[in-house]
Amino acid sequence: MDKLRLRFEKTGRAVWISHLDLMHTMQRAFSRAGYELKYSEGFNPHPQISIALPLSVGVESCCEIMDFRLKGDADIKSLPESLTAVMPEGIRVTDCYEPETKFAALKYLQIEGCFEYDRRPAAEMASALNNFYSRSADPIVITKKTKRGVGESNIRPAIRELRFEAGEEGVRLYGVISAQEPTLNPALLADALRQRRPELAPDFARFSRIENYLENMEIFR
Repeated sequence: MDKLRLRFEKTGRAVWISHLDLMHTMQRAFSRAGYELKYSEGFNPHPQISIALPLSVGVESCCEIMDFRLKGDADIKSLPESLTAVMPEGIRVTDCYEPETKFAALKYLQIEGCFEYDRRPAAEMASALNNFYSRSADPIVITKKTKRGVGESNIRPAIRELRFEAGEEGVRLYGVISAQEPTLNPALLADALRQRRPELAPDFARFSRIENYLENMEIFR
């Protein structure tokens, strides 16, 4: 076995661990569980681990993907349990297998979320949100930060599916959005309302990643 792939969850208090700290956490977990990571060669060697689509702080996920290389062989069936035993609260490894596709093939993310409104009725907001986002012909141009500064972007092409339902805590969101080329951060769904339809913008929004897909909507592995 050369490269291996982990699937893990990041929930609860662990959502506040930054991407850099998560990388350090993973490295320590391998060491504590008795696995030796391979290091790159050269002047500044580093462990050969990489996480697909780094998660924003505060976002939950049950489908995070990490590739890694080990020195020597390992029992991949027992590895998830061994790693989980030494992980901080909220990080749980659910699977380990040999990769079937490259990170570049990951195209869509299934997401869920909740828009909370302090004084506005959830049923009324859900209906208005479905109406706003269902007009597939209308662009949703927003201002956002990019690597080159601040610019305008139409997020409509990055939304494959999106629907809203009234719930006990607020308005539940269910969607499938583009993961790469273009990339859509779920938080921009709320930002778009603040910029385009502030009367529909939530007082608070939270999101979760549920599944990763290829372009043909097969599960990414």
